[in-house]
Amino acid sequence: MPRRPSHLELLAGRLLSELPGEKPVPEFRFHPTRKWRFDFAYPQKRVAIEIEGGVWTGGAHTRGKHFESDCEKYNAAAILGWRVLRFTGEMVSKGNLTETVMMVK
Repeated sequence: MPRRPSHLELLAGRLLSELPGEKPVPEFRFHPTRKWRFDFAYPQKRVAIEIEGGVWTGGAHTRGKHFESDCEKYNAAAILGWRVLRFTGEMVSKGNLTETVMMVK
């Protein structure tokens, strides 16, 4: 069963779906053997979007084990030819997400 999206992922999904052109695929599984998923992906362009929550509150993405796991995932994605764009909640809210994605679409 897929996990429930965070409020930041829901906001990002809404903002991305409003952009013209190709729509992102949520929870896209990119690796042939690992169960890793991107929050959103544009598979044809090999562009991934990750929403990093809790950066100011000590969330999982900023703590040792999870941070290390994210590094492993992002390195594997790069080896497979993916560009991974990472955004904090504040970046999503301020419009950095849509501005950046429009530059690579």
